[in-house]
Amino acid sequence: MLQDDNRLKKKRDFDLIIKHGQWAGGIFVNLKWLELAKIREFFPKKEDPDKFEKQLKLAFSVGLKVDKRAVVRNRARRQLREVVRLLIKDGRLRDGFYLMFVPKPIIKEKNYAEISQEVELLLRKIKVLQ
Repeated sequence: MLQDDNRLKKKRDFDLIIKHGQWAGGIFVNLKWLELAKIREFFPKKEDPDKFEKQLKLAFSVGLKVDKRAVVRNRARRQLREVVRLLIKDGRLRDGFYLMFVPKPIIKEKNYAEISQEVELLLRKIKVLQ
């Protein structure tokens, strides 16, 4: 389970990533990412800009297109979350980003090792992985 301070929760944060974020596509996982340093003018007024810029928040969106069964969707979500949790624990992810993982339907046929490789490849592609 991800720590509370690493979760994207607020509507304003989701709006930021959806409106200003960029897509990075993989074989079975897409990644919507946003570098916070590039959008300082859209930061919330009540937040300290320097502190806001140095956060790392994540979301996992597994839709019905992956599978209609909740068990399958939850399994994909748990595997993605665990891969990212271990990367955060090892200190391999840079701060200052919002990341939203959106898996494709083929993810239900993949095992944990393949998902881990794909996520690391995507994170390296957008230069978030140290």
